[in-house]
Amino acid sequence: METKEIHVVTGAFGYSGKYIARHLLDAGHEVRTLTNSLYKPNPFGDAVQAFPFHFDQPDKLTESLRGAKVLYNTFWVRFNYGTLLLSLP
Repeated sequence: METKEIHVVTGAFGYSGKYIARHLLDAGHEVRTLTNSLYKPNPFGDAVQAFPFHFDQPDKLTESLRGAKVLYNTFWVRFNYGTLLLSLP
């Protein structure tokens, strides 16, 4: 029995991540996602297993990535735009 490659896509329920995840599933890969949106409906049903990001818990983050061949990082660094002050010349 052939083992599928595991690919992890951050944000597979979001805009770009869902297209990457769909392409990987169509290519026959096992897909996991790391997400901050576990409450969102999973458009892939049981085909994509979701894990929380766990940036603050390296052991859990490591476990969710275990066995992965590739990580596709679609996660953007976010910050509060309301408090950002820019100094323009």
